[in-house]
Amino acid sequence: MESAMKSDKQPPRAPLQLQHHELPQRPIWQIIMVSAIAAGVQFGWALQLSLLTPYVQLIGVPHTWSSFIWLCGPISGMIVQPVVGYYSDRCTSRFGRRRPFIAGGAVLVAIAVFLIGYAADIGVSTGDKIGAPTKPRAISIFVVGFWILDVANNTLQGPCRALLADLAGNNSSKIRTGNAMFAFFMGVGNVLGYSAGSYTHLYRIVPFTKTDACDVYCANLKTCFFISIALLVSITVIALSTVSEDPFVPEPVDKSASGEKQLVFFGEMFSALKELSRPMWILLLVTCLNWIAWFPFLLFDTDWMGKEVYGGKVGEGQLYNRGVRAGALGLMLNSVVSGLASLCIEHLARWVGGVKRLWGGVNFLLAVSLAMTVLVTKMAESSRQYTTLPDGSTTLQAPSSGVVGGALTIFAVLGAPLAVTFSVPCALASIFCNNSGAGQGLSLGVLNLAIVIPQMVVSVLSGPWDALFGGGNLPAFVVGAVAAAASGIFALTMLPTPPPDVVLAKVSGGGMH
Repeated sequence: MESAMKSDKQPPRAPLQLQHHELPQRPIWQIIMVSAIAAGVQFGWALQLSLLTPYVQLIGVPHTWSSFIWLCGPISGMIVQPVVGYYSDRCTSRFGRRRPFIAGGAVLVAIAVFLIGYAADIGVSTGDKIGAPTKPRAISIFVVGFWILDVANNTLQGPCRALLADLAGNNSSKIRTGNAMFAFFMGVGNVLGYSAGSYTHLYRIVPFTKTDACDVYCANLKTCFFISIALLVSITVIALSTVSEDPFVPEPVDKSASGEKQLVFFGEMFSALKELSRPMWILLLVTCLNWIAWFPFLLFDTDWMGKEVYGGKVGEGQLYNRGVRAGALGLMLNSVVSGLASLCIEHLARWVGGVKRLWGGVNFLLAVSLAMTVLVTKMAESSRQYTTLPDGSTTLQAPSSGVVGGALTIFAVLGAPLAVTFSVPCALASIFCNNSGAGQGLSLGVLNLAIVIPQMVVSVLSGPWDALFGGGNLPAFVVGAVAAAASGIFALTMLPTPPPDVVLAKVSGGGMH
């Protein structure tokens, strides 16, 4: 009986051990080429964060409902990445294990971006009325495209990271270099995406993007997506053409266990959750509160700039669009600061006395910054100025440079805690999960639950919560500030202090980006 039980427990370990087979090391330029794909992927993510929430309102999705569309991210993160990772480990294609998934993900991204960009045009051509406050057909096309985009991005990123590990073999130096290069190109993609989102005349490059159903703002978004497709496809084609993979030859597997094979990953995830130590549960709590603080701002930051700071309304006048572009500029500043801060995490942690204090401290900085959005909004409202037109009507002017500067400062300052959020929890998870016998990949999978669940909660509740207080984004930001402060308190008082040399080595070796 015991031997049978042992044989039942053995198969779940095998799939995660597949990635530990001895693989030949590749030249560093191949690692750089694969890492560069992150720039194309992150370019699209940056456009999502800076432009899509205003866009869904432009085609008629109310603010209360727009947050529900973002549910695709956490759902696909929970399901798509594990499934794609499982099958890419076992893919026996003559093109290799990872490259078919990377190529397929790039094609799906191109299809999804086309559907999103042309949602308004397709909607009008199939029956939507131009100028109608709600365009149901355009909304349907947009939602389908958006969900495909999230699934495609999750399909791309997992195999890309796995391919980097394959190319590095067992060389820890090359693994760290691959992680660093991947993070660097993510930063490049962010800066490019936010820069494109803040520039207003890109549509002139492809003037056919402006149609009766698609105004200047919509045409600019469409052009940004065309650039995103061109960047991602070009980099992916070059990388996959120059970096080869050897076909995977699987080891013989007992066919009697094939029925259990499909649930191996999820079985290990469930087992890991049952065996979590107290430090890991505390880490999950702190991470959960941390991301409850982050998601309202990440989802509605540009909308906040357009509505609360600039005083504009969706589809009425130019003030809202100017605010959204200013928000995209703020996100670009945020990415620059985040990239620079990520290079200094090890030194900052040693200066403040450990990563525990660093993480707790930046969570308080996050709380203060989110609370400052209320002050900036009140300053903007109290300093509104109007211009009287010859016909006697009044037009609202843009806010003062001081108000805009204050808002952009919040964006920039938040880059520092964001860099820590992307690095420190990942390093702590790999340490706290050692007792369960799980590898780093499984520990990050467990940690990911503390990220995607808050995203789902915020996506569902932020709209109705804001509506209770008359609309706008400030109520969700205030809840985020409270959650950030609680996260900082728990990080400082409840998280165990890991060995500083170990955790700093893991942080400097690359975090979760």
